[in-house]
Amino acid sequence: MIALWFSQHRQALNQVVSRLWRNRLATLMMLGVMGTALSLPALLYVMVDNLNRFAGGIQSEPQISLFLALDAKPDAIKALDERLHQQPGIRSYRFVPRDEAWQNLRQNSGLGDITGGLEQNPLPDAYVILPASGTPEAVEQMQREMQQWPGVAHAQLDAAWVKRLYSLVELGKKAVAVLAGLLGFALLAIIGNTIRLQILTQRDEIEVSALIGATGRFIRRPFLYAGGLYGFGGGLAAWLLLWGVVGLFNLSIADLARLYASDFRLQLPGWQAALLLVGGAVGLGWLGAWWSASRALSGIDPL
Repeated sequence: MIALWFSQHRQALNQVVSRLWRNRLATLMMLGVMGTALSLPALLYVMVDNLNRFAGGIQSEPQISLFLALDAKPDAIKALDERLHQQPGIRSYRFVPRDEAWQNLRQNSGLGDITGGLEQNPLPDAYVILPASGTPEAVEQMQREMQQWPGVAHAQLDAAWVKRLYSLVELGKKAVAVLAGLLGFALLAIIGNTIRLQILTQRDEIEVSALIGATGRFIRRPFLYAGGLYGFGGGLAAWLLLWGVVGLFNLSIADLARLYASDFRLQLPGWQAALLLVGGAVGLGWLGAWWSASRALSGIDPL
């Protein structure tokens, strides 16, 4: 019984492969269309994933920098230090003297030649504060309150741009989901229409098979294999396109990254993502074939 089951499936698969090979030009065009459609959301996912990886490597914990007035006296700095020590919403803070900030700027910024021409240190004393709460509302409220403190020239929320970056990443994830859904529906329609045309061209053969006792499952099987093979080939084509496009982008990104002394590159997702792409394409192909074959074969009276 098992041997018969395998024999039937092997026969159906060989029949489909033979038909696809005889029409290889049309098959290649079909795989190209599917690969292009699948590569678009996959490429957007790669962009969002790399942007998320870039954001994850940045210090995203919100911190507040308090820049003191240039003429701040030691007594004013001591009073501000005591006030910070008494604040319950502060996890930790660190005082950065203006001379230390000046030395760091000259050594690490690459502006030694420019800063060497300045007669006076233009930087103020500062405090770097880590709030106990990481919620945006609490941190922004603390920043506004500290801005009003005596001796504080400016209170800056240093991680605000990182929050905007994460918001952009979340928007990109939603765009990937919407684009994948729309293109997935389009692929279902494309595969379904292709299978429907194949059924119409073989209608006489199908009717004869039905008259001599072939079941609907037996007749539907080759078309399901065709849909699955279309999906498998389209998934592989999408991954190859994705690999080529990412490699092409990295040629330009490498030149740009060197200008900023960085080694950033776009990275393809791992093999799990490749399996998900190809497996999803196979699932779409099988589903489109099953839907189209069921609708088309329901109109044949013997079935």
